[in-house]
Amino acid sequence: LYKRRDKFSRSSEWIGRVFGKFGLSPNQWTLLSLIPALGCAYFLINSQFLYAAVLLFISAFLDVIDGSVARVKGKTTKLGAYLDTMIDRYVEAIVIFGLMFSELPWFFISPYAWLIFYLFGGMMTTYAKAAAKEKGMVKNEMSGGLLERAERIGILTVGIFLAVYNRIYLSVIIAFLAIFTNLSAVQRIAIVVSSPKKLRK
Repeated sequence: LYKRRDKFSRSSEWIGRVFGKFGLSPNQWTLLSLIPALGCAYFLINSQFLYAAVLLFISAFLDVIDGSVARVKGKTTKLGAYLDTMIDRYVEAIVIFGLMFSELPWFFISPYAWLIFYLFGGMMTTYAKAAAKEKGMVKNEMSGGLLERAERIGILTVGIFLAVYNRIYLSVIIAFLAIFTNLSAVQRIAIVVSSPKKLRK
């Protein structure tokens, strides 16, 4: 999705103009994404996967709205970007928490092990970027990779929806996410390790 970001610019502008009329600030839209995420976790715990998938989609869409509104209104700030990043992590953690209490079948190993591996991979993907920037080891913002947050949430939403038909699909997708989030973290670490020598000193 990062590579195709330019194709979404027009849609993003339209979204910003439409939802900018509601009078909410970009940061308020960001905070709102927590509510459907909590609802998603509740329905996951109760194995009501269709409702959970719909609410996760809404939460993800709210995450699109906040940035779109900020850009259209010229209110992009460092605080807004920081808050958006933090809330994104909480949303993902809340959903994973809900999945921990869902009755899912094994896929080679316990689904709980896959979920922990997935949570760790998601955190490491973010931290690999934050640490590189903090240490001054990358000149530009490190973006892209095998599996960014938008892709993870999109794939997870599909997995939760497929669990309506058979829960093994969700277990398989969680395993996929667990593997590829960690590969994404390794990819970012490799980018930093291979950075110019002057940035590594």
